[in-house]
Amino acid sequence: MAVIAINQQLGSRGDELGQLTADALGYRFWGRRELVSAASRAYSVEPAQFLIIDERQPYFWERPKVDTDRLRAFLHAAIFREMAQDRMVFASSSGAQLMPARCGLRVRAMAAFPIRVRNIASIEKLTAAAAEKRVRDHDREVKARALSLYRFDIDDPCIYDLVLNTSVLPIDAMVEALRSCAEKIDASRDSRGWQEFRDAAVAAQVRAALLSHPKFGHADINVDCVLGAVRIDGPGLVAPWNDLARKVAAEIEGVKSCDIGTDDPPMPLRAE
Repeated sequence: MAVIAINQQLGSRGDELGQLTADALGYRFWGRRELVSAASRAYSVEPAQFLIIDERQPYFWERPKVDTDRLRAFLHAAIFREMAQDRMVFASSSGAQLMPARCGLRVRAMAAFPIRVRNIASIEKLTAAAAEKRVRDHDREVKARALSLYRFDIDDPCIYDLVLNTSVLPIDAMVEALRSCAEKIDASRDSRGWQEFRDAAVAAQVRAALLSHPKFGHADINVDCVLGAVRIDGPGLVAPWNDLARKVAAEIEGVKSCDIGTDDPPMPLRAE
């Protein structure tokens, strides 16, 4: 089955396109609200804490890195877990770039700047001047975040399978195009690609679980997974931390084994 991930420009109606496409296909639909809600429940974080990595808050480069990295890991784990169950449409300012190419459709929803300003002025009850500033600031923030965190240009059409201009094409025609693409992807399902995706989802969940544990907190931890075999690397993952890391990993569905690798001194004890 297919996953459709839409990176939308603010005011481009990408979320509406995503919801309508999900309805047409009988898929689940997630936007940022659903993502934050799922991550909040899974990792016992208040939804308001995710505002630290929201584009409406202080400029990206002014935010504490340790907090953004940890919260971002929780969001990644939540969206990867949901995507790995397939038959899903996800629409947000970014996220499509995280999905492996063989597992679905990476889409860019864009529109002419004046149209986007008009849409945001209507949706958020803003003056034309305030809406224009909102759209410009959001575009700058999303672009800066993509370059800083993922090393890619979110406006580069080459990273997408499909770019749709919602200010030109009728939305029902775009829904039909996405529905047709999803059905073709279903017909040529790549089992190897999906296994890699499931492994990526397991790795993301293990890392998030470790970062949410009071004994690991903001530790520098990397996690890989191949066919359910997990490897955790990080400074100080020696006894007793290695056994604790294995215990945390074993609680994640899909983990078949866990190997720990480190050559560094032990991590200091963290308070509960």
